[in-house]
Formats: sequence, C-alpha cells, structure tokens
Amino acid sequence: TGSHVLQIPYHTLGRKWIGFHLRAQNQVLKKGVVDEQASSTSLKDQVKQREQSLRKVEQEMDSLTFRNQQLAKRVELLQEELAASEAKGKKSKNKGDSPSQQGLQQTQSVFDEDLQKKIQENERLHIQFYEADEQHKQQESQLKVQLEELERDHEQHQAIVDGLTSKYMDTIERLQSDKARLEVRGRGGGESSGCLNSNYMDTIEKHVAGQALGFVQDIVAALLNFHSYTEQRVHIYPLDSSIEPISPLNQKFSQYLHENAAYVRPLEEGLVQLHQSITEDTVTVLETVGKLKDFADHFTSYTHFLQKLLPYQLKSLEEECWTPLCTSSLTSKNQELQSDMKRITSLFDKLHSYISLLALPSELTQRIEVRGLTASSSAVFTQLAACLHSLHDAVKEMSTHYSQKAGLEQELSTITQKLRTTNECLLASLGSLTSSTGKIATFFSNNLDFFTSSTGYSPRGGAGALNPLQAESMLGNKKKASDYMHAIRKPRPETVPYREALLHRRVLTSSTESREGLTQQVVASQEKIARLEQEKEHWLLEAQLGRVRLEKESQRIHDLETQLSSALGGGGSPAHSLGQAPGSPIWDLAIVVLSVCLQVGDEESREQLIKTHYMARVGELTTQLQVSDSKAVNFHAECRALAKRLAIAEKSRETLTEEIKLANQKITRLQDELATTKRSYKEQLSMMSDHLCSMNETLSKQREEIDTLKLGSKGNSKLLKKSR
Repeated sequence: TGSHVLQIPYHTLGRKWIGFHLRAQNQVLKKGVVDEQASSTSLKDQVKQREQSLRKVEQEMDSLTFRNQQLAKRVELLQEELAASEAKGKKSKNKGDSPSQQGLQQTQSVFDEDLQKKIQENERLHIQFYEADEQHKQQESQLKVQLEELERDHEQHQAIVDGLTSKYMDTIERLQSDKARLEVRGRGGGESSGCLNSNYMDTIEKHVAGQALGFVQDIVAALLNFHSYTEQRVHIYPLDSSIEPISPLNQKFSQYLHENAAYVRPLEEGLVQLHQSITEDTVTVLETVGKLKDFADHFTSYTHFLQKLLPYQLKSLEEECWTPLCTSSLTSKNQELQSDMKRITSLFDKLHSYISLLALPSELTQRIEVRGLTASSSAVFTQLAACLHSLHDAVKEMSTHYSQKAGLEQELSTITQKLRTTNECLLASLGSLTSSTGKIATFFSNNLDFFTSSTGYSPRGGAGALNPLQAESMLGNKKKASDYMHAIRKPRPETVPYREALLHRRVLTSSTESREGLTQQVVASQEKIARLEQEKEHWLLEAQLGRVRLEKESQRIHDLETQLSSALGGGGSPAHSLGQAPGSPIWDLAIVVLSVCLQVGDEESREQLIKTHYMARVGELTTQLQVSDSKAVNFHAECRALAKRLAIAEKSRETLTEEIKLANQKITRLQDELATTKRSYKEQLSMMSDHLCSMNETLSKQREEIDTLKLGSKGNSKLLKKSR
C-alpha cells in the first residue's frame, strides 16, 4: 500500500500502454490470420482446378477405353472370319476356279482391306490411349506433389497461426491481469472509484475461479479413469479373476480402488461450491472464503486415500515382477513406476499442505495471526505453483514409463486382448491427466502475480485484514455505487436491423414517396392556415365594426322612440291622447317617423342575414377546398408511389424476360443436342444393323458352302468306298 499520488499516474500510464500493446498485437494477429486465409483460399482454388482437369482426363480415358474395347471385339470378329476364310480357301485349293471361289476371293480382299484399316485405326487409338495415359499419370504425379507441398505449407502456416494465437492469448491474459492489478493499485479517488474497481476485481476473480474449476474437473475425470482402469488391470494381470482367484493383496487393493469415486468426486463438488460463493455481494479474500476450507478438507481426504493405496500399489507391482514371464526390462519399468507412485503421492501431500495453509485464515479470528498469514500467502501461492509444475513432470514421466511397459508387454506371447485394451485405456487416462496437470500448472504460473498481489480490500491505513464490520460497510458502499451507475446509465436506442431494412426495400421506397407527398401537403396546409388566419382577423375586425354600428343604430332608434313618446305624450293611443284625429299634422309626423324607423330596422336585419348567409357559404367552400386539396395531394403521392413500383416491376419484368429468353435458348440448344444425339445413335444403330445383316448373310453363305463341301466330300468318300 504505497502513496496514492504515485499510484494513480502509474495506473493511468500502465493502462494506456496495455491498451496500445494489445491493439498492436491484435492488428498483427489479424493481418497474419487474413494472409493465411487468403493463401488457403488460393490453394483450395488451385486444388479444385486440378481436380477438374483430372476428372476431364479420366472421362477422356474412359471414352478411349470403351472405344478400344469395341474395336478389339470387332478385330477379333474379323480375325475369326479371316481364319475361317483361310481354312475354307485351303480346302478348296485342289479344285478348279469357279465363280463362287472368285466371289470368295473378292470378299476376302474386301475383308482384308477392312481388317487392315481397322488394325491401323486400332494401332493409332492404342498410341493415343498410351500417350493420354502417360500424360494423365504425369499430371497426376505433378498434382500429387503440388498437393503434398500445399498441405505441408498449410500445416506450417496453421502451426504458425496456432502458435501465434496461443502466444497472444497468453499475453492478453497476462496483460489483463496486469491491468486488473494496476486498477486495484490505482484506486483512491473516492469511495465510488474503489467500489467500481472492486466490481471489476469480482468479475476477474469469478473468471479465474471458473478457469480453475474447469481444470480441476478435467483432473477429476482423469483420476477417476486412472483408478478405475487400474482396478480393471488388477483383475486381469498377473492372474485373470474370471479363470482363477487373484491374490489377497490384489483383492484388498481392488477393494480400495473401487472406493475412488467417494474421494475424487468431492474435489469437484467442493470447488463448485467455492465458485458459487464468489459473487458480487461477497468480499473475496482468504479471510472471507469459507468454502476453501471445505475444499481443503476434501483434498486432505483424497491425500489420505492415496497414502492408503500406495503400499498396496507397490506390492502389486512386486507381484507382477514375481511372474515367470516377467523379463528384466519389465522389472526395471515396474521399479521406475514404484518410484513414480511415491513421488506423485508425496507431491499430492505437499499440495494438501499448501491448500490447508491457504484455507487457514478463514478459520482464525485473531487479527495478529491473520496479519501474519496474509503476509505469507504470496509465498504459499508461489510454492503451490512450483508444486503443480513438479506434479505435471512426475505424471508425464510416469506416463512415459507406463507406455514403455505396455510396449514390452505387447511382445509377450501370453498377452490377452483384455489386457491390451486395458493398457490402452490406462495410457489414455494418464495422457489426459498429464495434459490437465500441465494446463493447471501453466494457469497458476500465468496468474501468479494476480494471486500474490494485494487485493485492495484493506482498512484505511493499509495494515491488517478486513473484519466483518468493514466488509459489510464496503459492500454497502459498493451497492450504492452500483445503484448509482444503474440510475445514470441510459438505454441505447433501438435500431432497425440491416437485413430487415433490405427485405422491406420496396415498402421503404413507397414510404419515402409518401413522406415527400405528406411533407408537401403539410407545407400547403400551413400556407392555407396562415391565409385563413389573416382572413379570420379581417372578419373579426369587420364584426367589431358591425357591432359598433349596430349599437349606434340601436341607440339612435331608442332615442327616436323616446322623442316620439315624449312628443306624443303619456299613455293611451297617441291619437286619442293628443286629441287629434287622423290626418292632423302631428299624426302625419308620427307616421313618417315610424316608417323611417321600420325601414331602417328592415335594412339592418336584411344586411345581417345576407352577411350570415355568405359567411356560412364561405366557410363551407373553404372546408370543401381543404378536403379536395388533401385528396389531391394524397392521390398525387399514391400516383408517384405506384409509378415507382411500376418502374421497379418493369425492370423486374425485363430481367425475367431476359432470363426466360436465355432459358428458352438453353432449352432449344439442349433439344438440338438431344436430336443430334438421337440421330447419331440411330445412324450408328442402322450402320451396325446393316453390318450385322451383311455379316449374317456372309455367314449363311459360308455355312451353305461348308455344307455343300461336306456333302461333296461325303459323296466322294462313298464313291471311293464303292470303288474299293
């Protein structure tokens, strides 16, 4: 726990350097992988081209072979006909020339010419076939050589890529652990920074525990197989339990081996529980990991099981040396295996001691003792990694010795198939155990700095370990920081997948057209609304002016009525109240005033009715105009979208038309080829039929001549007998 002022710049610089180094190595690795993929693709293309040419040559060779067979059959047939004709000619030498003999000679000359032509053609075809065969063999050998070279290059490149991948993966893991340590050491910027680093460290610890669990599961499977196949071997060699009883020592040894699952399985279960106990709600240090004690107890039980097996295993190997067929070489290998068993048992005992030491802080409660154990935990982890490497070397050496022993037992004459199979299974389990121990040893070596470094969970001041109250307080702060980060974290907006957008291209195109039309419609509607707003203001002013005029006229009428009533006097009829008869001057004045008032009221009401009618008409026409404009814009947008779709359909129709033309041309060409092939086959069949008919006629004529000659010879023999 050094000064925070010095750690923060070191952490920042280390993180930048790690990021730069990782990016550089990642670019180099990507370039190498891309180059190898390109070279592999080119090599595959070359191999495909070679295979195509090879298939073509094979097809030509098959056709030549078929033609050669046909010609060979035809030559054999002609040779038979020639031999028959020669025999017939020899028999008829003593007789004089006759028209039939001359015809036979002419036929013979035709056959000879045809035979000579066929022989020459056969020789030419043989030469072509031989040349093609030689060329094919040469090309095949060249292609095989090139293929072998390409496979070697591919294997070399693949080995290089695998090596680089493993190298850079190890480097990345190491740099990630360095980055985690630097982030832990660089904390000190407040409680929130410490909580964030602790969250990251919990993730790293969960990942490391998961890797360790996978390696231990592989080791557990290998140990189960090794103990089970060892038990199976005890029942087979040196005595087969199915034929005769085995020795009491081997019986006891087999009984103990049969119990191996009860000691091996808990190792995996204990580490699974330890892995499950490492969560974000716990502080993962040696003082708080209680499940490590359970795993240490299971490992102690398995170590005691190995110590119990060791004397029986040594004695069982001695019994194998006592058998009559055990050679000196086998005895030497058994002694080497005994030393290997002792070494492996002692190494497991050391591992048990180290694991027990690591589990001890979780049992103690005194601060002084915990402080001392915490200070020495780095040395325990270092010794544990070294012990794992020694265990890997010991298991590897035992696997080598057992492989040599199995090879010597293969040479024995009395070895059975069961023993051979059991030895193979034992070697496979030892190979798996060697690989698993090597992986876990490498894993501990690569993460040794992470195991031995300070976890960063310590009280203020840097001394001592966490007590339960401090751990609870730290977890509370960590939960607050996590809640705060979740509160400020904003969800990412949803996006449309690229493939979905491509699949709905036409819909998107029509939507774009509709959007453009709707945009134009909105602009036109806004302009129209502005114009209507202006008209509304105008008519509001007109309405206010009309209201003022109406009020003035109403006041004037009221004044006139008042004057009239004052002029006419009090109640009753005006005529009677004034005491005047109709036709008097006062009555005439009243009638004029009333007519004027009625005329003024009629004009005002008429103007108001006309104004209301036309305003309603204007509003109705405006509404109809807006609806018509909206329909026109919508229809225009639909027309543009339909025109776009029509253009797309026209393009697709043209494309399909071209494809149909090509397909029709191809069909026509195939039909022509089929007709040509049928015609050639018919011509060949007709030629073969004509030739066959001619040959049948020739054979029938020859048979008739042979029958005639046979009858003539029989008659001559009878005459000779009679003359005698």
